[in-house]
Amino acid sequence: MDETLSNPFARFADWLRAAEASEPNDPNAMILATATPAGRPAARAVLLRFWDESGFVFYTNLESRKSVEIAANQSVALLFYWKTLHRQIRIEGTASAVSDDQADAYFAGRPRGSQLGAWASAQSRPLESRAVFEAGLAETEARFEGATVPRPPFWSGWRVEPAYFEFWQDQKYRLHDRDTFTRDGAGWTVAKLYP
Repeated sequence: MDETLSNPFARFADWLRAAEASEPNDPNAMILATATPAGRPAARAVLLRFWDESGFVFYTNLESRKSVEIAANQSVALLFYWKTLHRQIRIEGTASAVSDDQADAYFAGRPRGSQLGAWASAQSRPLESRAVFEAGLAETEARFEGATVPRPPFWSGWRVEPAYFEFWQDQKYRLHDRDTFTRDGAGWTVAKLYP
C-alpha cells in the first residue's frame, strides 16, 4: 500500500521534495496563523527549519507578537502553498516550545549576521528609524567581536504538533482534490472533501 495514502507525514515528505525541486524561492516557507485569547487572528510567513512526526519547527524571538500569542493560545495553523505545483497543505495543531538544547544547536548553525540580528532586534516592537536599528546592530557586533555569539535567552523555537492535515491539489475547472487526515488516537482518520 502507498504510505502517502495513510500517513500524512509520508505525503508531506513527498510534496515537500517536489516543492524543493520546483519552487524558485523558499519551498520551506509556511504561513503561521495565531490568535489572541480573545480570538483576534494574525498570520505571517515563517520558515520551516525542522520536521518529523512529532511536529513542524520554526524559530523566532520569544517576545515577538507571534510568540506572545502562542504563549497565550497554543492552537495554531500552518499553510504551505506551492504555486508552481498548484498545491497547498493546511495543518492545524498545538504549538509548544522546543528544548533549549535543540534551540542552541540550531542557533549555533545560523550565519553570524543572523545570530547578531537576533540580539539586536526587538522584534515586533515599534522602531523609531532604521538608523536606530543599525546602530544597535553595530553595538551588538562590537560586543561579540572575536567571540562566539550565544543564543539570546529571548530567542528559541516552536514545534507545531499536528492534529489535522488537508492536502489540496488544483484540478481543471476548480474540481480540486482535497484529502484530510484527522488525528485519531495514535493513528489518522483519512477522508475526502468536496472541492
